[in-house]
Amino acid sequence: MSLPHLHGFPVSSLSGEQIASLEEAARLARIDAVTMVAAANSGHPGGAFSSMEMFLSVYGVANLTPENCGSSDRDYVVVSHGHTSAGVYAALAAWGFFDAAEAVSHFRSCGSVFQGHVERDIPGVDWGTGNLGQGLSAGVGFALAQRARGCKGRTYVLMGDGGQTKGQLAEARRMAVKEGLKSLVALVDWNGIQISGNLDAVMPCNLKALWEADGWEVVECDGHSFQALYGALRGAGSGGRPTVLLCRTVMGKNGGAMEGTHEYHGKSPKKDVYEQVIEGLRGDPGILKRALELRSAPFRFTGRKVEPLVPSLDLGNAFTYDGAKMDNRGAFGRALADVGRLNCGKEGRTPLLVFDCDLAPSVMTEEFRKACPSGFVQCGIQEHSTATASGAAAAAGVVSVWADFGVFGIDEVYNQQRLNDINHAGNKTVLTHVGLDVGEDGKTHQCIDYVGLLRNNFGWKLVVPADPNQTDRATRWMLGTPGCICLAMGRSKVEAVVDAHGDPVFAGGYRFEYGRAVRVRQGTMGTIFALGAMTQKALAAAGLLAERGIDVSVWSVSCPLEVDRAALGEACASGYVLTVEDHHAGSGMGAVMALEMVRGGFLASASAPVRFEAMGVTRYGDSGPAAEVYRAMGLSPEGIAETFARLRG
Repeated sequence: MSLPHLHGFPVSSLSGEQIASLEEAARLARIDAVTMVAAANSGHPGGAFSSMEMFLSVYGVANLTPENCGSSDRDYVVVSHGHTSAGVYAALAAWGFFDAAEAVSHFRSCGSVFQGHVERDIPGVDWGTGNLGQGLSAGVGFALAQRARGCKGRTYVLMGDGGQTKGQLAEARRMAVKEGLKSLVALVDWNGIQISGNLDAVMPCNLKALWEADGWEVVECDGHSFQALYGALRGAGSGGRPTVLLCRTVMGKNGGAMEGTHEYHGKSPKKDVYEQVIEGLRGDPGILKRALELRSAPFRFTGRKVEPLVPSLDLGNAFTYDGAKMDNRGAFGRALADVGRLNCGKEGRTPLLVFDCDLAPSVMTEEFRKACPSGFVQCGIQEHSTATASGAAAAAGVVSVWADFGVFGIDEVYNQQRLNDINHAGNKTVLTHVGLDVGEDGKTHQCIDYVGLLRNNFGWKLVVPADPNQTDRATRWMLGTPGCICLAMGRSKVEAVVDAHGDPVFAGGYRFEYGRAVRVRQGTMGTIFALGAMTQKALAAAGLLAERGIDVSVWSVSCPLEVDRAALGEACASGYVLTVEDHHAGSGMGAVMALEMVRGGFLASASAPVRFEAMGVTRYGDSGPAAEVYRAMGLSPEGIAETFARLRG
């Protein structure tokens, strides 16, 4: 079947022939979708059926094809209600992205790319969606990246009506209007039914009023009419604002017993219902049998490999700090602004976008804002949407940096950052005010779990620099390196880490290398590993131990998720190993090293038993000057020295 080419809206309205072709495609796609669900005995056929005309229309008009889906210069499509995946796959197959038989046979099959919720492995799927309400934030990120790259394309976001009550969606609506993203088009499948029943009974909301209140152009249309959808999509953005299409639909449309009920929101139809649906759609009753026969066959379609952006940036020359104390966040901000000035608006360079949630003076992105105003995105106090938008922007071809306090940038938005990882977004998150360093702000603001949270993911890299010199070099490395990377630091001013001769350790010929610990003091009677800025306290503790005749090595660790095996091996050979961090003692660097000692065979290979202890935070902290908080938590130089002395017996 050949569908009419609709990219760029070649006609003012659809002809009867074009409509007939699209309606036939919808009929066949519904057959494919319900058969997918029946073959897997799992899925969401109701929403797949109600959104079918929307899916076919958007993929029909979007400048998104099997040939250009790997490019950044095109339109983007986000399906926020990702559970309707059967409908998405059927629609994409209709437009030639892959063979429908592959999706029908291997839907929700272990190892198949046709997962239960849409993922970026599928060509034509630009964002893998999990929980509802994140799709519009991703759309905002894509639209911002398009603008930064000078791309004239559109971003389409399809959503269900049940997820419209999510707070993140409201954040995204406001961001889109504030940024003037007229290229952003949202479509809501307004069928009035969600998994628990009638929409108004579960949680009533005035959809039209919500979107209008936030400044969107609102268009109501028949979500099952290709002519109405085409006309509404063609006119979107003409008013200079982002546009939402509230598409009136019927849950389970043309699905016989599935139509108009919540029962099949997330349930596979039984044999009699399936056969009734197929008969009503004039389908081949043997399609399910063939799908089941092929279900155990090898996968022929393996999707596409999604890789994060490899930036093209002039990273400049690192600054050196060897005088007065300076905060690491200040060194980050200065390095960021330097890279910005070297690249913003320069031909052939990757655009740089910096996202802020009303904290620029505290997270030190003000200098970048002044130097590169077009690359600075003020999001207000809207962390959930910002986390997703910054990830999607990175996935659309820009270097995306979001700087925020630790408890907001990771704790509050853990799932958003997890989805950034799943999507291989490649965004950069900078956390300031981590650990106990926030002092007087107290336990609610002491981010003491960020290592453990990022450790739960599989793709994130984490850097916790020791001093301004290492911060500068780590910042430049982060900006030029693909993948999701987190840079974390406290807020207090610290001295440059120096060697035994008084020379800065992280300056001169030092080059930041991910995963490499750096020995800052040599000793023979044991080893202290210190995380980030705790290095200075560990050095002071080493001085106190030396007064007691205990000579220890001190290693500065900046990458707690990537154990330096050579350093750990040397430490185990010393017989006594202490890790020090202002992080939860059970989930931070110490826990990672302890596991590696066992898993890596370091204990078995040691010539003598190794005594090990992980020092860290063991309770929520107090509110007071940072030095006093560290002392109260046993993490002062004196506390560290005493703990090591006890470790030696």
